[in-house]
Amino acid sequence: MALRLEDKKRLVKEVNAVAGDSVTAVAAEYRGLSVEEMTDLRREARKAGVYLRVVKNTLARRAVEGTEFECMKDTLKGPILLAFAKEDPGAAARVINDFAKEHDALQAVSLSIGGKLLPGSDLKKLAELPTLDQARAMLLGLFVAPMNQLVRTLAEPSAMLARTLSARGNQEAA
Repeated sequence: MALRLEDKKRLVKEVNAVAGDSVTAVAAEYRGLSVEEMTDLRREARKAGVYLRVVKNTLARRAVEGTEFECMKDTLKGPILLAFAKEDPGAAARVINDFAKEHDALQAVSLSIGGKLLPGSDLKKLAELPTLDQARAMLLGLFVAPMNQLVRTLAEPSAMLARTLSARGNQEAA
């Protein structure tokens, strides 16, 4: 069904607003996916907090104008869907990457992070970025490690004294 001019303007405005608030974007070609598979992909994207939209190329090019994803304009060819991640930089890439593992028809065309265009082949690198919770846990581990080492170092002399006294007590008992 053809979109009316007002619908096209609304769609471009909506995608532009989402792109303005997002940190990463992935453009993927979905040629060959069934309606059921697209529904599954949309469901996975919703769960991950990723905005996923099938957009005509001319509308997609207009929608990314004025955003940091304008660098993707030349790669938007063929049947394209756009996935935007608002908070977690790797979320959109993870959704597309995980779904593409099971469905060969979904191919990443390009991705953008921080205004830089990356080829679709870099999708796996972006998908492997830790989530916010994982990054916090890694940072906390880095902060806690020196303290744990200090506590073990301070506790070692008293533990060594206790082991020595225990060994001496066992020698006298024998």
